[in-house]
Amino acid sequence: VQLLESGGGLVEAGDSLTLSCVGSGGTLSRYTMGWFRQAPGKEREFGEFVAAITASGEKTSYMDSVKGRFTISRDDVKDTVYLQMSSLKPEDTAVYYCAADRQRYYSISYYGHEYSYWGHGTQVTVSS
Repeated sequence: VQLLESGGGLVEAGDSLTLSCVGSGGTLSRYTMGWFRQAPGKEREFGEFVAAITASGEKTSYMDSVKGRFTISRDDVKDTVYLQMSSLKPEDTAVYYCAADRQRYYSISYYGHEYSYWGHGTQVTVSS
């Protein structure tokens, strides 16, 4: 499975962006999907967990700092996962990565090492 993110860009604080992650080489409907981010100057092997949605689509989870501002969703017909981001803050600046967890269907892992497939990331920059 290959994942390709898009939708990043340079925006001002308070603006909105929607990131997309398109899968190819296999259907994403089998996988719990997550978004992670890597902020500049912060070295974490798999980045910071942002949000995830189960393969069943019944459960979502968010990091505390984005709750109420970000929404993750999926369209399995289009093999696409979205991250709608609103009320963006400068601290949201990061490279955002899409990841697929092939081990889980009804649950969510918050650990990047448990995700099997990763995209190359899309840059989101929020100016103050």
